Amino acid sequence: MYDDRELEEIRERREEWEADTLEPSLERGERKDRFATVSNHEVDRLYTPGDIADLDFEDDLGFPGEPPYTRGPYPTMYRGRTWTMRQFAGFGTAEETNERFHYLIDEGQTGLSTAFDMPSLMGIDSDHQMSEGEVGKEGVAVDTLADMEVLFDGIDIGEVSTSFTINPSAPVIYAMYIALADQQGVPREEIRGTLQNDMLKEFIAQKEWVIPPEPALEVVTDTIEFAVEETPKFHPVSISGYHIREAGSTAAQEAAFTLADGFAYVEDCLDRGLDIDDFAPLLSFFFNSHNSIFEEVAKFRASRRLYARVMDDWYGAEADESKRMKFHTQTAGQSLTAQQPLNNIVRVTIQALAGVLGGTQSLHTNSFDEALALPSEKAVRVALRTQQIIAEESGAADIVDPMGGSFAIETLTNEMETEIMDYLEEIREMGDGSIRDGVLTGIERGYFHREIHEASYEYQERVERGEEVVVGVNEYTIAEDTSPEILQIDETTRDRQLDRLERVKDERDDEAVDATLEALSDAIENDENVMPYVVDAVKAYATMGEIMAVFEDHHGSYQEEVAPV
Repeated sequence: MYDDRELEEIRERREEWEADTLEPSLERGERKDRFATVSNHEVDRLYTPGDIADLDFEDDLGFPGEPPYTRGPYPTMYRGRTWTMRQFAGFGTAEETNERFHYLIDEGQTGLSTAFDMPSLMGIDSDHQMSEGEVGKEGVAVDTLADMEVLFDGIDIGEVSTSFTINPSAPVIYAMYIALADQQGVPREEIRGTLQNDMLKEFIAQKEWVIPPEPALEVVTDTIEFAVEETPKFHPVSISGYHIREAGSTAAQEAAFTLADGFAYVEDCLDRGLDIDDFAPLLSFFFNSHNSIFEEVAKFRASRRLYARVMDDWYGAEADESKRMKFHTQTAGQSLTAQQPLNNIVRVTIQALAGVLGGTQSLHTNSFDEALALPSEKAVRVALRTQQIIAEESGAADIVDPMGGSFAIETLTNEMETEIMDYLEEIREMGDGSIRDGVLTGIERGYFHREIHEASYEYQERVERGEEVVVGVNEYTIAEDTSPEILQIDETTRDRQLDRLERVKDERDDEAVDATLEALSDAIENDENVMPYVVDAVKAYATMGEIMAVFEDHHGSYQEEVAPV
């Protein structure tokens, strides 16, 4: 972007500035001896064209909507339409969450995002002994298709995009949504939404699993294969770095381990015989957005660029849509504090702005009271209004890639890409040239756990030493009541949920249920795609627990055992 003569002149001019202008100012000192991001990535005082001397505009930046997509996946970005505002919602029974869905739609939300309770997440029914005390507590309880019918009562799923944050039991929820579309007369090829369904991330960070990693990976690939044929507008997997970051990783680790998981799914689909340009456009990603705004923008841009290059160079993707990374962003739950909770509004605003400046396709903003409980209606409104103010009042949505060309941002983007690729090559080496095998090996050896734990411990040490300031926690503290009014889950939730589950079991055709479960068992035994059989089972009103038990009977339960290195 600059010729050698210009760069030399800039270097000479910088040396003059440092000697004549900077040095006298440094006699008074700076706020800190060292400046670094939340990930402890050191940042320089000043960036100039000399820091990006090797940057090639066409190959490294280019234009939005064209490879390598550094500047955004679409040419007009938010000038065409703003990102999808998708607030996470779910608590109690389907009736209560349906009411919250309608509230959010009335308040201007443009997409739905569903949170499930722990029994649903783990694939057990509300009447299971392990469910006691958990039904409806941290999300909505869903046992059968009857719950899904109530959950979307009055909502045309042909007109709304819906996200489902669920993993081990994701195929069952996906099947229920398809069955609901069939009931509503919505063509399967028209339903839109995203299923998280990222099992590799579960073994790395979030720890929700039922069956072991390899068969879990096979089921994910089944859902991708099924989506290609049946629901081409629905994303069957959202490859998620969010939980990796929440577990304590750095920004670069979050991006690297997420991309590694994504490429593992790509390799498994290719081994299945799928065409990359058929399934790759359905892959979506999910990232965290933390407090260090410039690091986050760089992470998003570097991930997009690296993904395009790897999909082209390693996997031979030809269609632009196969190389175009699309991602959802959620602000950092880990950064929220119970102390002075209104401060969280500011944190969330900074994090949301980073997501927008980095080119996210959809966004969830955390509520200020989420360090204390499920969000209250007031807090949810503030979180949604935060997005709307950024979109309508800040001007951030009016310029495509407004940070592009910044010497600091381009330098950080390059550094981030290098660090991410170093991790990917290390994982690939663990798999003898296969990212998929490297991820599975890394899970078995505890590689990802150690990397994340070390980063998390190092961050907490900096907080304890006061090197990392957390306002209201280790600086600027006040005496306060940290038990404000919070959302309470009705204690009758479990009783009401069990009543509906009992009614469904009484009214359904048990022979039909048994037949569909037996057919699913045979499909697993014969290595068939399981999704058509799961759809049949949910239509017969088989329960979540009954369906997941079939998988567990065949593959066994997973018990984490970390082998010595």
